[in-house]
Amino acid sequence: MTNPPMIPGFDGLMTLSRREGVDIRPTLLRVLTDLYVQAPTHTADEEKQFVELTSRLIDQVDDATRAAVRARLSIYPNTPRVILNQLALRPAATQQPAPVAPPIVPEVSAPTLSQPAPPPSRVVNRTMQPNDAAEISNLFFAANATERTKMLHNLADTPLQPSARIPQARAERAMHILEMAAFAEDRENFAREISEALMLPLAIADQVVSDPGGEPLACCAKALGMHGAVFQRVLLFLNPEFGTSVNNVYRLSRMYDVLTERAALIMVAAWRGAHLAATRAKFRPALYDDERQRARAATPMARPSVQPGMQPGVDITRTRNSSGS
Repeated sequence: MTNPPMIPGFDGLMTLSRREGVDIRPTLLRVLTDLYVQAPTHTADEEKQFVELTSRLIDQVDDATRAAVRARLSIYPNTPRVILNQLALRPAATQQPAPVAPPIVPEVSAPTLSQPAPPPSRVVNRTMQPNDAAEISNLFFAANATERTKMLHNLADTPLQPSARIPQARAERAMHILEMAAFAEDRENFAREISEALMLPLAIADQVVSDPGGEPLACCAKALGMHGAVFQRVLLFLNPEFGTSVNNVYRLSRMYDVLTERAALIMVAAWRGAHLAATRAKFRPALYDDERQRARAATPMARPSVQPGMQPGVDITRTRNSSGS
């Protein structure tokens, strides 16, 4: 019996790199590196797994990604020796550990000593960075039906942090409104309700509703907990052109049945992060001297020789002396 991976999701992330048509190996390498350096120490199995995955990706990515990973691992004190040699890095200087005092053994009863120690808890979910979320979103919308299905299947095993579940009462109200909007073929109100229920930007909601494949719509429906029969009715009525194709409805219905809630919520989190990345790029904070560099040099104004209240050609000193005498 084989043991499960020490860091959950590494195998699922590695599977994403085998997708045809879209190269996500640079993103995969950055995510693996970020997950590894977040923990101060690792077991032998975790280090072995990281070396096996990372060593194959380092030589397959672009120079910019390799430089970014090299910078992250150069300051991490527990980077494996194999990866250091592959990236031509020196081991980070580690401080000498302080002497450890002898452990204090608590006084416990005999039954307590015989009980096995509980396994240490591990944090599985990792929050996506906005740039990574934007890349996942762009890859998903650019992929074809087969690639999207594989991507959603693999996302369920990744350690990425999914968005929180929608409260049951709010989800039921949203599903009722969505079904009524689909019957009326009202895509505008359908997209608006998707935006409000899942806290997505309206532009993303419009893109989900207008997507010709239907996989983004399936993710939103699964995130709300929509029943499969209701989802089929939405497909048939929301877009009559799409609903007339039996193959499309059947394909999406089968995909919806195997789609996990976790994968759908991860996609919702990716769409939210993509909007945050776009907002940050649009409203980039200005440097402290930007305004000074852009400002035009002011033309010095010449001081008038005659000040207000003075008569031209009159010597004030001579006038005062004459008046005093």
